[in-house]
Amino acid sequence: MPTVELPQGQVHYRVAGPADSTAPPVVFIHGLLVNSELWSGAAWALAGQGVRSYAPDLPLGSHPTALADDADLSPRGVARLILDFLEALDLTDVTLVGNDTGGALCQFVIDTDSSRIGRLVLTNCDAFEKFPPPPFGLIMAIGRRPGRLKFAMQGVRAKAIRHSVLGYGGLVAKPLDPELTARWAKPVLTDKAVRRDTSRFVRAVRPPDLVEVGGRLGEFDKPVLLLWGAADRFFTFALAERLRDAFADARIVPIEDGRTFVPLDFPDRVADEIAAFAATRR
Repeated sequence: MPTVELPQGQVHYRVAGPADSTAPPVVFIHGLLVNSELWSGAAWALAGQGVRSYAPDLPLGSHPTALADDADLSPRGVARLILDFLEALDLTDVTLVGNDTGGALCQFVIDTDSSRIGRLVLTNCDAFEKFPPPPFGLIMAIGRRPGRLKFAMQGVRAKAIRHSVLGYGGLVAKPLDPELTARWAKPVLTDKAVRRDTSRFVRAVRPPDLVEVGGRLGEFDKPVLLLWGAADRFFTFALAERLRDAFADARIVPIEDGRTFVPLDFPDRVADEIAAFAATRR
């Protein structure tokens, strides 16, 4: 797995697709307590269509290497890390794709500097005051301190808890891979520095900040695709409609049975929609 040295520290990332691709590069942004493997199915499906993609492991609890002690791990700070990642790899005209907390980070990215972004795709994700939506506010409250986070996460050592509605189970429409979810949970369970990173991010999450960004989404003048799981109980279809109305140039494509982790459940559909969107809206 390649790494890149950024001002914030070392970041691991996954890359798929031909190095000589002429299609706009795709950059996938994941959410809290998962890593870039969330996007692997979609990335390889895009690779089969000749599209090169990049998926960094962000400091959100499932990353393999903690960042520097002085790294800014607020949502705005992680957005700057994403921009530094794009700069380090010299990526331009990027199709930026976000899910869950990663969708909020994408909104912070375009609010900070959209010059390297050619188009935006948001799957089910935080927006406006839903940062996060109920009942995940409790998780955020617990996660503000590394010690409490470690204690709270002990239950997910067991597959039954990890895959229950209290874990990842409520976010998917299809059965989960227990080895994948174990990899997601391991860093925050076993690495003190990773827990420190995660708690620093969680402490900096403030719904008013995303509400403020939401008021400026209309300033983003590039095309937006809202690829939304219509069966999600947390990031509802009504939230997608609010986002569509907030952007200057946005449309919604519903995925009827999709829940929060749309790219995990429907990777081929996600890849096809991204490829078609990028090809027709350059």
